[in-house]
Amino acid sequence: MDRNLALNLVRVTEAAALNCARYLGRGDKNLADEAAVNGMRKMFDTLNIDGVVVIGEGEMDEAPMLYIGEQIGKATPDSIKLDIAVDPLDGTNAVAKGISNAISVVAVAPRGCLLHAPDMYMNKIAVGPKAKGKVNLDMSVEEILKNLSVALNKNISDITVTMLDRPRHEGLIKEIRRLGARIKLFQDGDVAAAIATCFDDSGVDVLLGIGGAPEGVIAAAALKCMGGEFQGRLHPLTDEECERCKAMGLDDVNKLLTMEDLVKGNEVVFAATGITNGELLKGVVYYGNNMAKTYSVVMRAETGTIRFIEAIHRLDKKPEYAK
Repeated sequence: MDRNLALNLVRVTEAAALNCARYLGRGDKNLADEAAVNGMRKMFDTLNIDGVVVIGEGEMDEAPMLYIGEQIGKATPDSIKLDIAVDPLDGTNAVAKGISNAISVVAVAPRGCLLHAPDMYMNKIAVGPKAKGKVNLDMSVEEILKNLSVALNKNISDITVTMLDRPRHEGLIKEIRRLGARIKLFQDGDVAAAIATCFDDSGVDVLLGIGGAPEGVIAAAALKCMGGEFQGRLHPLTDEECERCKAMGLDDVNKLLTMEDLVKGNEVVFAATGITNGELLKGVVYYGNNMAKTYSVVMRAETGTIRFIEAIHRLDKKPEYAK
């Protein structure tokens, strides 16, 4: 895959972040999300790719752009054919409320390499490179923590489990507390939380719990680039959701989805830009004289390279962002 694509994907997430960050704390998550989608879609239109959205803003009748199945890019006969997974704003509530960990993310891989995950819940586990192959979603919480203790050379009391702060996790929280591990809850945006398990200085060792399935595929793409591990199992809540899984080719809804099920091969690129301050990336900062600064990360699974990018934007030279 063309390595120049990686930098172009950063431009895509930067556009989404710059477009929606102005709505920080304004209490309207839909407006913030719409701004992120518009910014991302406009930048995709400038790329010489033949892309198809496999993870996006919903079906065609649910979203005006970046919908599942939408053709993306200025396709030519020589353009690379890509699967595209996007979340223009992972953390809509975070932006609306002005709290941390909202990011814009995109992952791409050759056509047919990203799972077309239905828009439903997924039970997840994510760990960094040191724990790869040591835990899996079929283990009990106790077994997971014991194996992590060995893999990370930590006492269980020093292991930190992160998960969404939701009522559905009450039983899981009680079990982790009984076993003596630490817990770090977050309100929104589990892609960034999954990525945090790959950085020693994040203080997070494992992500557990139930979140969105589309976000699971995007997180798996990032962790494949970083040498970590992600596993998931779809968690349909209704018979209709079970039927939807089968209609998308996922006949066994209880199947343990490994990294290779979620993201095939190593020609994967992941990019993210911070919108609000978080543990992974700082958020958009606005300066005087129509200037702004963004903080991004881009990763390639093929080489294992992780680049952090700080960019100064002259918004008067980018009229779509100047307000």
